[in-house]
Amino acid sequence: MVSLRTLAFASALAAIASPMRAQQAPVSTANVPYDIVIENGHILDGTGSPWYAAQIGIRNGKIAAIGKLDGQPRKQTIDAAGQVVAPGFIDMLGQSELTLLVDPRAPSKIFQGITTEITGEGDSVAPLNATLIADNQSDYQHLHITPDWTTLGQYFARLERQGIGINFATYVGETGIRRIVLGEGDVQPTPAQLDQMRALVRQAMLDGAMGLSTSLQYAPAPYAKTAEIAALATVAAQYGGIYATHVRSESDEILSALDEAAAIGRQAHASVEIWHLKAAGHTNWGRMPEIVVRIDQFRAQGLDIAADTYAYTAWGNPLSAFIPPWAHAGGVDALLARLQDPATRSRIRADMLQTHSNWDNEWHEISGPQDVLITDVHNPALKPLLGQRLSQIAAQWKEDPIDALCDLLVKDHAGTEVAVFAMSEPDVELALKQPWVSIDNDAGSVSPDGLLGQQHTHPRAYGTFPRILRKYVREDHLLTLPDAIRKFSALPAERLHLGDRGVLKLGLAADIVVFDPATIQDRATYENPNQLSTGMDYVLVNGIPVIAHGRMTGALPGKVLRGPGYRP
Repeated sequence: MVSLRTLAFASALAAIASPMRAQQAPVSTANVPYDIVIENGHILDGTGSPWYAAQIGIRNGKIAAIGKLDGQPRKQTIDAAGQVVAPGFIDMLGQSELTLLVDPRAPSKIFQGITTEITGEGDSVAPLNATLIADNQSDYQHLHITPDWTTLGQYFARLERQGIGINFATYVGETGIRRIVLGEGDVQPTPAQLDQMRALVRQAMLDGAMGLSTSLQYAPAPYAKTAEIAALATVAAQYGGIYATHVRSESDEILSALDEAAAIGRQAHASVEIWHLKAAGHTNWGRMPEIVVRIDQFRAQGLDIAADTYAYTAWGNPLSAFIPPWAHAGGVDALLARLQDPATRSRIRADMLQTHSNWDNEWHEISGPQDVLITDVHNPALKPLLGQRLSQIAAQWKEDPIDALCDLLVKDHAGTEVAVFAMSEPDVELALKQPWVSIDNDAGSVSPDGLLGQQHTHPRAYGTFPRILRKYVREDHLLTLPDAIRKFSALPAERLHLGDRGVLKLGLAADIVVFDPATIQDRATYENPNQLSTGMDYVLVNGIPVIAHGRMTGALPGKVLRGPGYRP
């Protein structure tokens, strides 16, 4: 991805270097037909401004004209009468790096209006080495994927050979870097090892990463100290990258976790993005006002820090996150051995039952095992458990809930995914209202059909963006429609320096959605999640319809969007 500013500078430089070429008259497009003209719609340009009336002409994947285009030649006309025309939505944390290899059309994304996804939460899709590929085999086998890449550049090349239905970008994850150089243990890098980690970040930025990311709740990431993360974020920032983070605590220690993120941003001279902002756990309900105040204070001090949310009251993560970090040292096999050792399981239980912990203790954050919903398993024999609560499983197995949790992890080789109900609606609403909060799905692209339809996923995978339009705009009036569209488009584009999309403006990429705000609807529920959202009449990615007349076209016009440090 190259910014408009960079393109302008390159054009000026080319004009200086080639004066004869610079004097040539531009080729006229007066009689060249538009590929598509969208007319009769209410245009919300993404900036938060009110709607206006105009026609949009699209040519070669770009917005070629905005204005009155009556009588202008075109190959196709989209009549948007009674509908909103807006920029395609940008998912600030999408998790589709592997599922795009299973179904590149990304049905659950495009039916929400998502045209661009950013991903790479801590443990990004690359870089890889032989050890990581072996350690990740359970994930690859679960999705029937054979990894044929070790670098981000090689992974991007695979996406481009295959084709994708949405635009895609990723961070480089600090967890993966740490696993390559330090393994899975609770160890600290030597100066030489830190140099190796810096070199891996540098190469990923040259390959096109958007910045550095951390996911500090999940081992081995909690073993990383602030100084280590800041050193790597500094490298990313030198190439124009930002620092995105699932902070070290989203519950009791949320304020100190935000302080750490801010400190890393300052030390690295990097912008900071807080993923899926929340006040987690029943004992923390009502703390969003102080969280907002803390971030506003950072912003008032001059730090470029912002956040995103998916606006549901349940989060989703691995079931293994309930286990204290020390028990994860050495990787999955070591964790499973500890869970099967009676003495060590007793220690794990004691840590989980502590009311005050030095880690993000999810068992302390829920009101009971009924707050844990099973959404995915790797062991086919466990598929009957999908959609059940941990309390139900414990009753079936005639076990204490903590023992049932531990035994489920052992039986599923720690591959189980869950939805955890432990946030309050007022906190969710207050976060969503903040002008610096954009939107993330925090879920990979899925489909009601085929391999990806076999899991009982969190409904956010199918419904996040339409749900906000339906619930928080149309029903609750928490947001205005122009403000919601800004949170979906221009705001995330600004955060990520995507200068070529995110706003309906002449010359930018024609990522465009056409929908009726009175009927847009999320259909996915916790009980029946595998349902596509409805109401998107047209979704265009780089000027090509991936949804037309409300139906998926199967087109794969998405692009890999590379970060500012990319060097071909």
